[in-house]
Order: sequence, then structure tokens, then C-alpha cells
Amino acid sequence: MTTTPGSWKPATLAISAGRPPHDPDQPLNTPITMASTFVAGGDREYGRSGNPTWQAFEDALGALEGGRALAFSSGLAVVSTVLDLVGLGGCVVAPRNSYSGTLLQLADLEARGRITTRLVDVTDTAAVVAACDDDTALVWLESPTNPALELADIAAIAAAGRAAGARVVVDNTFATPILQRPLELGADIVVHSATKYLAGHSDVLMGALVTADDELFSVLKGRRELLGCVPGTFEAWLALRGLRTLPLRIEKAQANAVELARRLSGHPALAEVRHPGLGGIVSLVLADGAFAADLFVRATHLWVHSTSLGGVESTLERRRRWKAESPLIPEGLVRLSVGCEDVDDLYADLEQALDSLG
Repeated sequence: MTTTPGSWKPATLAISAGRPPHDPDQPLNTPITMASTFVAGGDREYGRSGNPTWQAFEDALGALEGGRALAFSSGLAVVSTVLDLVGLGGCVVAPRNSYSGTLLQLADLEARGRITTRLVDVTDTAAVVAACDDDTALVWLESPTNPALELADIAAIAAAGRAAGARVVVDNTFATPILQRPLELGADIVVHSATKYLAGHSDVLMGALVTADDELFSVLKGRRELLGCVPGTFEAWLALRGLRTLPLRIEKAQANAVELARRLSGHPALAEVRHPGLGGIVSLVLADGAFAADLFVRATHLWVHSTSLGGVESTLERRRRWKAESPLIPEGLVRLSVGCEDVDDLYADLEQALDSLG
């Protein structure tokens, strides 16, 4: 039986895609190409147009998501580039509980009269579909949402958005292409903070998007070049190196998250344990609110109190400590980014921290 890359499973693609050809004396890994200028006559010529190291990462991520990828300097650079597609006065439908950086960009554009926004409850599919009228230019989705961990019916909402003539964008940072592939569900663009799970080691600041539409790809690539929001070569190399273990890390983090959510349910210090059964993020709502949550995150020894997520190490933070976080998020909500440590050690550390609040 002969297999081809088109038939390979995600775990195989994560390891195999974006490699140099299997020719004698070729390196197994794409080298770091430190160049701002290329010899004339090709597709690059200048470093802002492309780089072989970016291309390797883009090839691998594109294969995983089922489209063509572009690497960016950060996740927010991706958000701003995609929102820049919306014409003057266009309407963006987006989750009311979204990543705070996305909400800030939407609010800034609306305050300057560039766009209008409709913030919706993505768990209410009928309401989201109803919000997608003829004025809608873009439908922005997260599933699960950050940090509320709500799930959206991507296929149904994407169908409604496209029927209304809107482009549909899905932030797939939390689920990654290992757990869901939004392009197959009808999305036009998938966006990632590659800083998080894709790179996976808390040492890279980078973003990426993927689309299966060649014309849209060309437009977005042109916007990346014009705006100059390109990644560093070393960052792209690190992100690709991290991507190689993405399936393993996601499998372990999700298994740990499911078990931690099970063990923590019913703890008297907690009012709520949120985990949708998808991914490695768990959100805890402390029964006694913000003060208890602040004490809790400072009482752990193994878990690290820090922002961001998706690394091999387990981290936690009270999200409302940030002024930009949505006021709809409970003051006592603590987002756990579950890593790849032994689950018994992770639970013991959380348990003693919760018990110390007693």
C-alpha cells in the first residue's frame, strides 16, 4: 500500500510537512535563512516578501489546517490584518466573550468610525445566525472562547455568514488543527496566535493565518507585505520545531485537563469548573471572588502565575486582573493552561492552594 501526503493523518503531517526533499545530503530540518535581501529574478528579492524558513512553517501549518498559511509577527498582527479587510462602515459579528486583544481592536475600530460591531453569545446559534444580515461584512468566531470556554456551532454559523455575503473567520488558537479544522466547516480564514500551542514552549511571539481561497491568500499576503507585520526568521524556525510535537502535547494536555476538571468538580472553594471536553484550558470560578482568586494563584508551587497559554508548562492567572478583559467574565475566574506534567502533581498543587483559602 502506497501513501501520499494527502492521505496522511495530522500526527504524521505535523512531523513530515515542511521538510526539505529527501535527497542525499539534504538536512532533515529546514535551515535558518538569515537574509534581508535575495538575488533578483525570483519570487522574493526582499526579506519582507518571504523567507525559506517562514515557508517551511507555513507549509506545515497549511497542511495541518487544509489550506495555505501565512506567518506573521504576532497573533494581534493577524487580527489587525484580517479586520483590515472590512470596508468603511462594515459590520463585524463577534463573540461577546472573545480574546481581549480582539475585543480591543474591534472597539478601537468602532470608536474611530471604521466599522460597527455586533457582539453575540456564540452558544446561541439562532441568535448568531439572526445577527448575520446583509450589512455583515465579517463573522469572527472563537470556539472554545477565551477564557469563557464556550463552544460555537461553526458549521451552522459559517453557512449563515456566507449566505449573507460575509467572510467567516475562526480563531483556532485553543483547539488547534489537531482537534478541529474550521476550513472544513465552512470558514474562509483560520487565525492562530502561534505563540501559544503551535510553538508550545513559551519562547516565541508569532501569529499565522490559513485560507483555502487562492485569491484571498494573495490579498492577505499583499497586506502582510504592505503593513510589514512579518515574523522573525529564528521565531519561525522555533515555531516549526514546536509544531513537530503538537499532536503529542495536545493529547497530553487535554488528557490532563479532563482529569483535573473531574477531580476539581465539587471542591468547596469553587463555584464553577469550566471545561468543554476540548483542549487543554480549564477555567475555575472561585466562590469567594477576586480576592480568593488572587490568593489562589499565588499559593501554587508547580503552577506558574503568568499570562499567555499553550506551553508545555502549566500556568494560571485571574483574567479580570487585566483592565481589557470583558466585564462579562467573572471577577473570580482563573484560567488554567494545563501543561504536560504528571497529572497527580498538578492536582496536588491546585488542591493545596485551594485548601489554603479555607
